[in-house]
Amino acid sequence: MSTTVEEALLTRRSCRAFRPDPVPRADVERLLALAARSASNSNCQPWRVHVLTGAAKRALSADLLGAHDEGRRSAGEFAYQPGADEWREPFRSRRRRFGEGLYRDALGIEPGDPAGRLGHHRRNYDFFGAPVGMVLTVSRLPLQGALIDAGLFLQALMLAARGAGLHTCAQASLIDYHPVLRRHVDVPGDHVIVCGVALGYADESHRLSGHRTTREPVSSFATFHDGLRDPG
Repeated sequence: MSTTVEEALLTRRSCRAFRPDPVPRADVERLLALAARSASNSNCQPWRVHVLTGAAKRALSADLLGAHDEGRRSAGEFAYQPGADEWREPFRSRRRRFGEGLYRDALGIEPGDPAGRLGHHRRNYDFFGAPVGMVLTVSRLPLQGALIDAGLFLQALMLAARGAGLHTCAQASLIDYHPVLRRHVDVPGDHVIVCGVALGYADESHRLSGHRTTREPVSSFATFHDGLRDPG
């Protein structure tokens, strides 16, 4: 499959329904090698990736689901996002529109159905049925710049996956159970868990297959400067 960078960007989405078809290890290794071409501060390459398939993934998922169902959520290892009631505009409205589009419009789950919303959220901990689950970590030693490096690596991985006809979903929800993750994968003491990643072939028969999120126009976030600015 030959895909341009533009095509990969336009077709990448957070896939929340996968087929169980296995992804060969050689293909996963190739995607990781491509993602490792990402830029990083002083070429530090501070990332590590744990790839789980088969029995290892099933064991992690069972442990995550158990922790979720028993309410064993932990404080994150870094300040990932505001609390539910602490979001400010314009991010609050964008987040609300995202939730309405996913739960109400795509899944048919109404705001007054917390059990339905919880049931969908719970699927995070089985990597939405993907055959490959990953845990991305990054060293704290290069300070917060390493999180930028991890983001560059993550985006490259997701685009490389599209080039191979695969889909992904980056999963911050997993960091709420970082003690569980650390029991299943050997995370160095200087590393912070950034997110999980589901990887596999999209289930195009699922009702979520047609769900797409919108993007703000360039005019809303870009300012072009083509002349000298008066510093006074």
